[in-house]
Amino acid sequence: MVRRGYDSQDERWFSQVELEKLKQANHDITWLINRGYKLEGSVTFVSNRFLFSNRQREALKRVICASTCCLKRMEKELPLEQMKGKTLYIDGFNLIITLEVALSGGTLVFGNDGNIRDLAGLRGSYRMIEETEQALQLLGQFFKRYEVSHVIFYLDAPVSNSKRLKSSILSMMKAIPLSVEVELVPNADVLLVNKEYVVSTDAAILDSCLSYFNLSKAIIRENQVSAMMVDFRMKERGSIDD
Repeated sequence: MVRRGYDSQDERWFSQVELEKLKQANHDITWLINRGYKLEGSVTFVSNRFLFSNRQREALKRVICASTCCLKRMEKELPLEQMKGKTLYIDGFNLIITLEVALSGGTLVFGNDGNIRDLAGLRGSYRMIEETEQALQLLGQFFKRYEVSHVIFYLDAPVSNSKRLKSSILSMMKAIPLSVEVELVPNADVLLVNKEYVVSTDAAILDSCLSYFNLSKAIIRENQVSAMMVDFRMKERGSIDD
């Protein structure tokens, strides 16, 4: 089985000993960026002190944002009940890959902003895996349960196999009583700027949209998916329910 977003060294990089170091690094980097330092340079500076691997550094980048930024993102997050009758604008690869990672037992990290992110890294290349179909099924069930009326998936056309994924989405959603569109676009991020009812965990999109739903976290929680969940947020927040 393909474990999307998993590295054979993850048990080492995210062991309990390393998690304590990562929590301290999270604190130190957040302190720096709250005072105007750039994230990239702050991660490099602090990670060099702890001798972190590239994988750990990437995880820190996915987790951390300035405190004011975190608060703004949390304020934009809408309760799931507000999806009823709405049109959702979905960052397709972002959502589907995170669910694939979770379902295949890959590694996910909790962000300081309350979002869950994968470490898969798209980089222009994508292929469907065994868990893709299951991810789409869970999405369809979720839309039906919350009575969503219309969804628009935006897929980055330059990414390999985007046409195949579009066909799979449309095929899997046929049985669900809602309107589904899948658009192949040059850059999905641009189309989600200043939109309401966005579905994404991409930091730039969350900062530029008007409101969003945290679907990946909700679906993982509701289906009790047993991914490798890595939590090195500064405050102990307990579980995925936080």
